Formats: sequence, C-alpha cells, structure tokens
Amino acid sequence: MKLWGGRFQEQTDEDAGKFHSSLAFDKRLYKHDIKGSIAYAEMLGRQNIITNSDAVMIVENLKSILSDIESGILHIDSEAEDIHTFVETKLITRIGDAGKRLHSGRSRNDQVALDMRMYVKEEIDLLCIQLTGLLQTLLITIKLHCGTIMPGFTHMQKAQPITLGHHVMAYFQMFKRDYERLLDCYKRTDEMPLGSGALASTSYPLDRQFLKEKLEFTSLSANSIDAVSDRDFCIEFVSCLSMIMMHLSRFCEELILWSTDAFDFIKISDAYATGSSIMPQKKNPDMAELIKGKTGRVYGSLMGLLTMMKGLPLSYNKDMQEDKEQVFDAVDTVKNCLSVFCGMIKSIEYKTENMYNSALGGYTNATDAADWLVKKGLTFREAHEIIGKLVLFAIEKDKKLEELTLEELVNISNIFDNTFYEAISIENCINTKALSGSPSADAMAEAIINAERYVKKCLEKRL
Repeated sequence: MKLWGGRFQEQTDEDAGKFHSSLAFDKRLYKHDIKGSIAYAEMLGRQNIITNSDAVMIVENLKSILSDIESGILHIDSEAEDIHTFVETKLITRIGDAGKRLHSGRSRNDQVALDMRMYVKEEIDLLCIQLTGLLQTLLITIKLHCGTIMPGFTHMQKAQPITLGHHVMAYFQMFKRDYERLLDCYKRTDEMPLGSGALASTSYPLDRQFLKEKLEFTSLSANSIDAVSDRDFCIEFVSCLSMIMMHLSRFCEELILWSTDAFDFIKISDAYATGSSIMPQKKNPDMAELIKGKTGRVYGSLMGLLTMMKGLPLSYNKDMQEDKEQVFDAVDTVKNCLSVFCGMIKSIEYKTENMYNSALGGYTNATDAADWLVKKGLTFREAHEIIGKLVLFAIEKDKKLEELTLEELVNISNIFDNTFYEAISIENCINTKALSGSPSADAMAEAIINAERYVKKCLEKRL
C-alpha cells in the first residue's frame, strides 16, 4: 500500500521500489515510531482534531501492534516502503477509517525526525552505561597498579619512568571526555520536531507542548524547516562514536605492542586471542586488532553522513534516508567493541617485573638527573648539556647512569656528589613529581578519589 499513491497512474518499477525502500534497516525504529504515534493520537484526541473514540481505538491498536511485533506474532512485511508505512498500514487494516486519521497534520518528514531523535537519545543512554562500566574496569586496574613502575614513551622511545596506574589513568580521562561528549550531544538531540509537518508546519491546532512532555523531550524545535532537514545531531553523535573508537584503537595498539616479545609487558587471555592456521606457536591479539580495524568503519560512517549533507538544499531531500544505515552501523560497531574491549581489559595479566626492568633501561632518569643539577645552581640548558654528555659516556661504557662511579661523574662535571644516586633512582623520579596530575603516589591518590567520585556520579545518573 502506497500512502502517497493518489497522484500516480503507474506502478512503481520493481527495482526502483526495492531501491527506494528503507524497511530493511529502518525497521529497528518500530518501537520509537509506534511510541511517537501513540502520543500523537492522544494529542489529536485531546485537541478534538479526531474524535476521542477514534483516538482511543488508534492507541489501543498501536499498543497491540507493538506487542504483536515484540512477541513474534506479527512479522514486519518486507514489501512495505518503510517502517512508518508498515505500522500505519497495519493499523488501517485492523481498524479501518479511524486509522487513516492518525496522520492528520503530520508528515513522514517530522515523523522520521522524531524517530531518529528518540533512537539516538536511547542509544546515548545505553552507551553511557557501557562507558561507565569501562571507567569502573579501568579504575580497578589503576588502583591495583599505582605502584607498578614502567617506562613512559614519546616518539615510541623510552622517555621517563611512570606507573601503569598513571598510564591507564590517561585512558580513563579520554573515556571520561567521551562520556561527557555524549551527554552534550544528547542536549542538542533532545528537541521534539513534531508539528513541523513536511517543512511549513500545519494549520491543525496541534499541542506541541503535550507531545514534548509525553515523549520526554526537553525542548521544541524552533524552526519547521530546520526540524525536518537537520541531521546535525546524527553527525555529532557519530562524531562522538568516532572519538570513542579512536581512543579504543590507541589503547588496543598499545596492548598489541605490550604483548609482543619486544615488550613482554602483558599476557592477553586466550579468550581474547586466536592462533595461526599454519604456525602452531602463534597467539595473535586479534580482538585488539579487530577493534583497531573497525575504527575505520565508524570513521567511514561519519564521512558518509557529512558527505550526504554537503550542499543539500533545504528542506527534506531523499538523500537523508542514507542517515540511518550509517548511524545504526556505527552504534552497533561501537557497542560491540566496547563490550569486547572491557572483557579483554579485565582478563589481562600484567608482567610487572618486566615493566620495572624496562623502566631501568633507556636512561629514563636523565631528565631527573638534569633537574638535580639545576637544584645545584646550574641553568637548565647547562644541566641538559652535561647530562647529554653523561648519557653519551654511559652508552659508550654500556652502563646505566646510576652505575657510573663518582669519579666518572666528576670527570664530566665536578658538581656531582653522592646525593646524585638517590636523586635519580626510578622510584624517586616518580615520587618527587608532587604536582596534581603527575604519577607520584600522592598525586595518584588524589586522582583516584576524583575518578571514584566521577564514576559514582555516572552511576547515580542511571538510577
């Protein structure tokens, strides 16, 4: 059944009909579409646009259709044009002319805008729950490994000693920002578009305020043209998802590196690895690699949405039907990746002794050595040059800085004394960093308290 067929004399070409149909993917919006139509029917009855008896009949039968779909009694017809047409057609089949009155003052343009906004809001809530779970998981690792010393890197070269807890706390901050970005995106998604019609609103006396409250929106769309032609909220949402994937990908790359023989910092559980079809010894970090690979897929969805909207004239154009597959695929991908990643993180075994021994190499205490000279009265540039020469000498002698004799140190500069050795111990290099945000024990204790408060606040929002 074509809801727009009155003006047409010829049947839609079969291939064109399949090409045009969005039911294959927008059928996942059935709950949102029916919930929106229930509220709309109630409003039509309250405003005497349709009779109260028709409104009651429509609402009861929409609820019945929803129940039948969810129980499996009613299967969504693959021949329908879209989910909106399917639901309305089934309603008309069940109650006749009363069902034909449901669409009074409403267009599919504002109807689909409503459905997508309801869907995105729901998915933001679900993703925030997943991100909260991930933050909790990371916090467990952080608390367990505040004292686990490891090398920090810049340019993939050993730089300064840090702790594993401090390193993972960096990712906690990234995913915290992801959580906050989603909440911010929710604010701009939380606009109720019904009443916008096709683009120019409607002469029916609709009660938009009732619809806003009934459908649990915070505000009303301010312009009918913008309401039906806006997909900024979809683009912003998938941009937020892309950021989540970028952070997952960065962490996964480090897990892959840390699991190699070259690093040997971690052991990934067999449950999150696979083997080789030809090399019996292999244990491959495939889950981490897949998450990295799927990051490009979500980026592709973002670029698809941006390209779809580029140069699109006002107001609604059929191009915008392409929003759904991009959003749906990005959501599914991110939710799956978060689930697997969270399980993988919980299962990791950290080889703390290897991490510590690695931090002892690579002259990671050189910066602290320079700082010690500054405290002795040298300028930092003078200190930098002296420690640079000291490192070069130590490399030639195949020694660590702390293995050099006092005589060897004094040959470089007579400012050195025995207090130098304590100053450049790996533990001292970490715990003298007293500033907030640093890897020292005191700074990390403060960071953990703040992180715990944040997670608690996230959990309270879900209650």
